[in-house]
Amino acid sequence: MDYKIRQAEIGDLSELMLMIAAHAEYEKAGFTPDGKAERLAAALFETGRLHGLVVEQEGGELIGYATYTFDYSTWDAAEFMYLDCLFLKEKARGQKIGEQIINLLKEIGTARGCINIQWQTPDFNAPAIRFYKRNQAKGLNKVRFTLNLFYP
Repeated sequence: MDYKIRQAEIGDLSELMLMIAAHAEYEKAGFTPDGKAERLAAALFETGRLHGLVVEQEGGELIGYATYTFDYSTWDAAEFMYLDCLFLKEKARGQKIGEQIINLLKEIGTARGCINIQWQTPDFNAPAIRFYKRNQAKGLNKVRFTLNLFYP
């Protein structure tokens, strides 16, 4: 499979939204698109708050994406990268694309001086957990809480 990993562009937004919906479904999470494309576009392309990579297959179809932010760790007194999403369409899995994305994120984080990359995945997502462990990631026993304020 021929593909390239590149920065997300505004023209990717409609395909990106479809992959985000598929990602939410894969993780058994609710997803409604109302207003999200506009907010996502602002975060990715206007404010720079969110950073995005897409995987583009030869011919132009997007087959995966990763989004990340930078945050600060009080305990480490250092900046870290937070990998918000990493998703590949089924036909793109098992091709070492995820490993290439992780390596690219390591390069980006290192260049920025980040102490680490953090992320989460549902405990039932055994294939992702195996993938992350193969790439030297360590799981932490924590419970993540969410307190909704806006956008149900």
